[in-house]
Amino acid sequence: MASEESSLRALESLMTEFFHSCTTNDRKREIEELLNSFAGQPGSWRHCLFFLSNSRNEYVMMYSLTVFENLVNKMWVGVASEDKAELRSCLPKLLLSQHALLPFFIRNKLCKVIVDIGRQDWPMFYHDFFSNTLQLVQSPSLAPLGLVLLKMTSEELVCPREDLSVARKEELKKLLLDQIPTVLNLLTGILETVWDKHSVTVTTPPPSPTSRESGVLGGNSTQMILEAESAALCLLALECLAHLFSWIPLSTSITPSLLASIFHFARFGCQQPIKTKPLPTSNGDSAPGNLPANGGSGHGRTGQMVGQSDRARLGVMAMNCINELMCKNCVPVDFEEFLLRMFQQTFYLLQRLTNTHSHSNTHTIKSRLQELDESYVEKFTDFLRLFVSVHLRRIESNAQFPLVEFLALLFKYTFNQPSHEGYLACLDIWSIFLDYLTTKIRSRLADRDSVINRYKDALVLLLREVLNRIQFRLNQSQPEELDDETLDDDQQTEWQRYLRQSLEVVARVMELLPSQTFSVLFPVLQEDLDVYLGLQQYIVRSGSSRRLNITAEADCRRLHCALRDLSSLLQAVGRLAEFFTGDVFTARFNDALAIVQRLVEVSCYGSQISLYDVEMAVPTVLKPDLIDVHAQSLAALQAYSHWLAQFCGEVQRQQDQTQFVDLIRSSMDATTPLINAKVPEKLLLSACHLLVSMSTTVRPVFLVSLPAVQNIFNLITENHNHRLPQEAHVLVCRALSNMLLLPWPSLPEAEQQWPSRSSNHARLLSSLTQQYRLLPRPPNHHPNSKAVIQQTLCVLKDLVDSISGEATKSRQICYHSLQESVQVTLALFPHFIQQPDVTDEMLSFFLTLFQALRVQMGVAFTEQIIQTFLSMFTRDQLAVSILQEGSSGSRVVQKFLKILQVVVQEPGQTFKPLLPSILSLCLDQVYPIVAERSCPDVKAEMFELLFQILHQNWRFFFKSSVLSSVQRTGAEELMENQAQFTAAMQAFGQSFLQPDIHIFKQNLSYLEVLNTKHKLYHRKLFRNSMLFHFINVLLQVLLHKSHDLLQDDITLALYNMAAVDFQAFYSSFLPEFLNGCQGLDPHQRTTLARNFTPERDLPSFSQGVYRIVNDLRFYRLCNGSLPPGTLKL
Repeated sequence: MASEESSLRALESLMTEFFHSCTTNDRKREIEELLNSFAGQPGSWRHCLFFLSNSRNEYVMMYSLTVFENLVNKMWVGVASEDKAELRSCLPKLLLSQHALLPFFIRNKLCKVIVDIGRQDWPMFYHDFFSNTLQLVQSPSLAPLGLVLLKMTSEELVCPREDLSVARKEELKKLLLDQIPTVLNLLTGILETVWDKHSVTVTTPPPSPTSRESGVLGGNSTQMILEAESAALCLLALECLAHLFSWIPLSTSITPSLLASIFHFARFGCQQPIKTKPLPTSNGDSAPGNLPANGGSGHGRTGQMVGQSDRARLGVMAMNCINELMCKNCVPVDFEEFLLRMFQQTFYLLQRLTNTHSHSNTHTIKSRLQELDESYVEKFTDFLRLFVSVHLRRIESNAQFPLVEFLALLFKYTFNQPSHEGYLACLDIWSIFLDYLTTKIRSRLADRDSVINRYKDALVLLLREVLNRIQFRLNQSQPEELDDETLDDDQQTEWQRYLRQSLEVVARVMELLPSQTFSVLFPVLQEDLDVYLGLQQYIVRSGSSRRLNITAEADCRRLHCALRDLSSLLQAVGRLAEFFTGDVFTARFNDALAIVQRLVEVSCYGSQISLYDVEMAVPTVLKPDLIDVHAQSLAALQAYSHWLAQFCGEVQRQQDQTQFVDLIRSSMDATTPLINAKVPEKLLLSACHLLVSMSTTVRPVFLVSLPAVQNIFNLITENHNHRLPQEAHVLVCRALSNMLLLPWPSLPEAEQQWPSRSSNHARLLSSLTQQYRLLPRPPNHHPNSKAVIQQTLCVLKDLVDSISGEATKSRQICYHSLQESVQVTLALFPHFIQQPDVTDEMLSFFLTLFQALRVQMGVAFTEQIIQTFLSMFTRDQLAVSILQEGSSGSRVVQKFLKILQVVVQEPGQTFKPLLPSILSLCLDQVYPIVAERSCPDVKAEMFELLFQILHQNWRFFFKSSVLSSVQRTGAEELMENQAQFTAAMQAFGQSFLQPDIHIFKQNLSYLEVLNTKHKLYHRKLFRNSMLFHFINVLLQVLLHKSHDLLQDDITLALYNMAAVDFQAFYSSFLPEFLNGCQGLDPHQRTTLARNFTPERDLPSFSQGVYRIVNDLRFYRLCNGSLPPGTLKL
């Protein structure tokens, strides 16, 4: 290139070509290589300085600044001192002369390069870096530019990347903290000056929140008018403050006047819209914080006023500042007065937001909030959440803060939210408050009543309003807006989430005010129940069909609303079931009995008139409503199964059981007619779940003898042609099995009738498995064999799973009934080894068997099963299955490994003979297949199996005697199976070299458990031949930043490993590790070793690890940036 001018033209041409839509990818790569080659030449920055000063091409300017950025951040150590001085001089001059003409993103990038130089050289070599920035902030015409630099300085110097040593990072933070009082004074001055200049119309100061004056909005009578230039300046100042507040500690530097200024601007968010021109933009700058002329003086624009959106942005940014302060939980004692001042200011803002006497009387609170900027309302809600969750306990007892009035304003703010999301966010705040109140009452039971009485009226009001909000008949339009079809990540619709959060608030109020909640809820429920129970009179028969004779549109709409509300209120009643059991059972018995009787009545009514079968007008709307009400009545009754179980226990001790028996009989009469394949699935499943709860939770002695229940036995055991859907079939089988298996509560063993129940259970299972047991072997020619296997095993697995935690007798009977089916499954297994979907189902069944019934199965049979599996899962079979990642083949291997985990965890010597073959399968067959592949699911199970073998069978490897462990003598450890132990440790070590973060975390925790329980790191074999290898690998992982999310876990493991012998770690391992590190000179190695002080407590050790890793990376970066042949001293 002949001259800089021609170089500039060539560069402009190249950059334009690079970004042209017609340029091919190959040509782009060529240009990129050319540009990178030019940037890598020594002294290329001089050309870039010329390009930056003489070109208006944005691509060229951006490229030049990227070269500077790379030079400062990666090569600064190798730049000659006179060149550094030239750059420190030229770039700020360039910024000052050109900033008004540069596009905002170019100007910001140039500011960033200057700040990066300051990060490297201030104050030693660039002593006026910070003072220059402060001078700009104080200059009327250049203040916006100074604020941009100030904010960047806060961002880049407080949280610098790894291109600095730890000592430098600490130095920078200390230097900046020393400047904070000055900086905050300057920013306060800017905000106060602008406010004083423009606020002549605002005459009334914020009132004390303790005052009961009605004229709280004196300052809102006239709109605050603000010029665009001043608004842009204040926005930048507030952005600066928000970032500063994110890291500086609470201290006296944050003065009352600064706080007052921030709250002045927070008021902008509360202002109603006025007609003005928007804040000016230039050079395409549409981001928050637009600057007139990009930080220039903005001459000629004086008098141009900001619009509503820009005033709102000021309000949002001011709330940002306030929320940054609110986030800080660590509040010095002398700062609590300051907090009170903040809350008083916020109280004033909340009054403004929720006051109806605005300049226009037509404004409701809701329409006021709707007109405000959405982000401002969000930030204000965030503030309220922080206030209640973090600071309420500090402020509640302060007589100067009127908490009850605050709750009244919060109430108005909550129930006038313009959006559903905003409303739910406010409900969260109420939930936090109710949790706080509940915790407070539990810790101060003595004055419980006085605490509750203080808030009682507010809580009842809250309860009524929340219940109103979920009722369609009171505000149909709002709930109808919520989607009730699309499921979110939590498998619930928008309406279900809305209802659930509302009911959680109701439940929390119930915990505090049970009788009041009951008296508010029950009448509302009764009203909708009357509508539902009155539908029978509108059913007209014509021949064999029935019709609901409600056709008028208004009547249909009213019925729709009443049914939706009844469904919601039934869910509310179910949610409150927990508050009638336990210690309060007797005290609240009558209320609970009234509820349960009503629920039984409604359920029976629904089943008797089966409204889901009736013809009606608008069936697409009303039929789902009727089905839902019926299903919810059963679900609500199910929620009271624990209350019924307690009632059952009480009546066992009484002569008269009539009331209880009637409830159960009626419940079954309501439930059993619905267990039919023709019933809508939602209703069918609700009935099945209620049946399961009755048999599992309530367990009445007479349940199995009720005619309605006998009908279900007959349906399941005899009627194979009208089979229920699979999910319902499984639930009904579980209920019937549990009726026969589970012990009856409060009855002695002699009265449990085990012999007859056992023979009945055997008959039940014989009937359920008849087709399965008669399958031919091999079952190749049986067309239905696969379906029979999968359906039967699904039922059997569920039956076993449901009694896994029960008494021995229940499990014995269950296994006795299952025995033949288990033998059949084992015999069928080899025939299906090539069909992973069937073997998956079989292994799921065996896994459940091993988890629940391994004692009942006995050692010999268990061994036979395991040996069968081990012989079937050859190396080739495993490879085929594992390599089908995510498939049923892969799941089969996972299940098999899970079964082995259960086996190796069995205490005693029972399955010890199997350990060698299980270890061999793990280390010689599975591990070689998964070692270098991803296979995360199989790997996770294999490593858990290895861990369980080591953890539960430690003495298989280490035969230390009791005497030697008590005496703690240095006697030789007796070790067996050393080769397998070493191979297992190598597998763990290898996993730390791979990218899978979940496996890494899991395996690291396994090693830590083995160390805690068995002193793994202290064992001679591990200590002598493995310890330093593991430490080395973990340190390398930290250096490569590949698993940064696990930094704390890795550091803790390093500490525990080093703690085996700190002396050896510091004197032997550390020098050896540093000598093996490439890219360091001897002096740097010495410095790193010296800075890692030989401390033995965890916090100091962690700090040492952080320092050595950070500084080692920094030294490598520095050394890599030095020109070739540089002499290092």
